[in-house]
Amino acid sequence: MNNTEEHVEETIEEHEGLIKTPKQLIVTVILAFIVPIFIIMLLVNLVAASSEMGSGSDAQTAEAIAKRIQPVAGFSLVDANAPKVFKTGQQVFESTCTACHTAGVAGAPKIGDSAAWAPFVKAGYEDMVKNAIHGIGAMPPKGGNPSLSDFEVARAVVYIANKSGASFDEPKEPAVEGKADEAAKPAAAAPKAEPAKAAAAPAAKAEAPAAETAAIDPAGEKLYKAVCFACHASGVAGAPKFGDKAAWSKYIETGMDAMVQNAIHGVGAMPPRGGSQASDAEVKAAVEYMVHAAK
Repeated sequence: MNNTEEHVEETIEEHEGLIKTPKQLIVTVILAFIVPIFIIMLLVNLVAASSEMGSGSDAQTAEAIAKRIQPVAGFSLVDANAPKVFKTGQQVFESTCTACHTAGVAGAPKIGDSAAWAPFVKAGYEDMVKNAIHGIGAMPPKGGNPSLSDFEVARAVVYIANKSGASFDEPKEPAVEGKADEAAKPAAAAPKAEPAKAAAAPAAKAEAPAAETAAIDPAGEKLYKAVCFACHASGVAGAPKFGDKAAWSKYIETGMDAMVQNAIHGVGAMPPRGGSQASDAEVKAAVEYMVHAAK
């Protein structure tokens, strides 16, 4: 009987719950409500914080949203009569002159080399500007960038010279009236057409050049006369002269693609694109124009 009673007591103890008093029951009920609510609040705060931060960015701000939904293309109104905004000397140097004057291509004095620039500085500001505008030696007019104005070229000369030991004053910006007068002069001085003489020209003579030029891109001749002639007209730094069949023959043998790539990327003393800002198509047209003249 004793064994039976002990077994019953052990069974009763095993089946007794954890809550043994009313106080424990009350605490358990309260916790059953509070703990889930606390967990829900934490989850809500976590979600809200994630949406505000946008994974560590400001992607959900009003400015960011407006930027994403704005049109792909935009436009701005420009007054055609507004005064021209000229490039600074540094801007002209970085866009045009740096091709030769940074590395000393074709004997060009390097920027910052006071000894190399001393003879040019001694010659004076006016002489340096004149040479830069009209070209000298291997340097084409305006460094091969005909879109530059004389004033912008002068600014570039002052910038480069002053970086190389000179102390020239910054040139004064031209007045708007002066520019308007200069623009009007060519129109007033343009000669009138003479239809009688034009009509008298033989038809056969006019047809022949038309047939030849039709196969050549006019942009090639334009680029040659603006840039390439500075070296190829006189054979500066070993450049093959324009129209010299013997000098061009070895280049023509390499093929048109090779010649165009050399002209684009530069070879020997010739800077990339001849020191100009010409496009690949314009460079190719210039090569074709010179090759055609050498055949």
